[in-house]
Amino acid sequence: MKIHNTLTRQKEEFIPIEENKIRMYVCGPTVYDYMHIGNARPLVVFDTFRRYMQFKGFDVKYVVNFTDVDDKIINKSIDEGITTKEVTDKYIAAYMEDAKDLNIDEEDTIHPRATEVMDDIISFVKGLVDKGMAYESEGDVYFDVSKADDYGKLSGKNIEDLMHGASNRLDSADGSKKKSPVDFALWKKTKKEGEISWQSPWGEGRPGWHIECSTMSKKILGETIDIHAGGEDLEFPHHENEIAQSEGLNGKTFANYWMHNGMIQVDGTKMSKSLGNFFTLHDIKKEYDLSIIRFWLLTTNYRQTINFTREIIEQAKASLQRLTNAYFRLEELLDKAEDKDLSEEEKSLENDLKAFKDKFIEVMDDDLNTADAITVLFDIAKFVNTKLDLSSSKDLVDKTYKLYKELFESLGLLAKKKEADVDVSKIEELIAKRSEAKKAKDFATADKIRDELSSMGITIKDTREGVKWEIS
Repeated sequence: MKIHNTLTRQKEEFIPIEENKIRMYVCGPTVYDYMHIGNARPLVVFDTFRRYMQFKGFDVKYVVNFTDVDDKIINKSIDEGITTKEVTDKYIAAYMEDAKDLNIDEEDTIHPRATEVMDDIISFVKGLVDKGMAYESEGDVYFDVSKADDYGKLSGKNIEDLMHGASNRLDSADGSKKKSPVDFALWKKTKKEGEISWQSPWGEGRPGWHIECSTMSKKILGETIDIHAGGEDLEFPHHENEIAQSEGLNGKTFANYWMHNGMIQVDGTKMSKSLGNFFTLHDIKKEYDLSIIRFWLLTTNYRQTINFTREIIEQAKASLQRLTNAYFRLEELLDKAEDKDLSEEEKSLENDLKAFKDKFIEVMDDDLNTADAITVLFDIAKFVNTKLDLSSSKDLVDKTYKLYKELFESLGLLAKKKEADVDVSKIEELIAKRSEAKKAKDFATADKIRDELSSMGITIKDTREGVKWEIS
């Protein structure tokens, strides 16, 4: 398995710290609102990575955190007249509902909350202060970036350029507290009465954003982990700062591999609330099943920008339906196929099944190439529609079904039946009668049968390879 490591900017062979085990941390959401479509991409991409590595036999310890203390959460609690915990509980519940609809494997996901590890966070910050990597200033605690010799190694940013840019952005009040404009907050002093806070060696306050992930990762996965992942917007400063503080305290490599997914555009434009092109999953699923959104997200390389438009989602819906049709056609054939020995022709078709699986693994091993993996699924669907029918042996149908199901599920795709009740034998019988009618040039009967199939919710297509059908 090769992974594009953001740290080295190249594909590298994945070598786990422990054989057949993976420790993976994915930066999760700040839970103050419903998840937007951009939040869905890392959830789907890295859940798919986790599923695929489990498919390959790895035991994956998988963490996605919840940031449940933040200025946005405090502001939301004020706006809605409820406590910060009521805010975070509400939107964590909404997250879990959306994650279920995206078919995210929540059973095997660890979800720590920042508020649950506050003692650990304070201990982490104190350790940095004791080592001279951080300093207290008027009740705030900052990480001293000058103490991190390789700061900028993940993002490729130059510290002198960062200092110049930060100096131009900082106001004098904030800047006067820091030794350097690029130093970042580990602990923030309480500013308003009634604001959520914890007692610390530096007085009442709460953690900065970056420190919580370093703390939770260390507590659950250890000082060095296999993979840290998230959206490319987190590469700097969030992940850069995580590296600085984690390696500053522990004196060890924080993560051996870094994976970052590309951003989502809407109609070719950056998604933004100010532009009115900001969509939450809560709204999207009023019109589209989120299983379609998952499929769409996997049709493009995870590191590339992906475009969200109604036309593209409709295309994804139709494509997923074609794959789903093949899935349920296999189930129907398996139920009705004759239990007999494989014919010589069918024995040769078994080689096709092996080739499908080998190709699937080949492309997925190439930095999670889900787009080409989906192409393999379409190849199998074509095989189902052209090589299998009610005369096929149950053994061949069973082997095809098991392979298709295994690959389908390794991508986290869901096969959902439409309301139409599909009776494969009835459909095959009508298609055969239509073919006979066409051969006899009885086109009126052929058209009548097509109309009958259409009324059953079945669309048929005449191709060089024979008649194909799907649920319309």
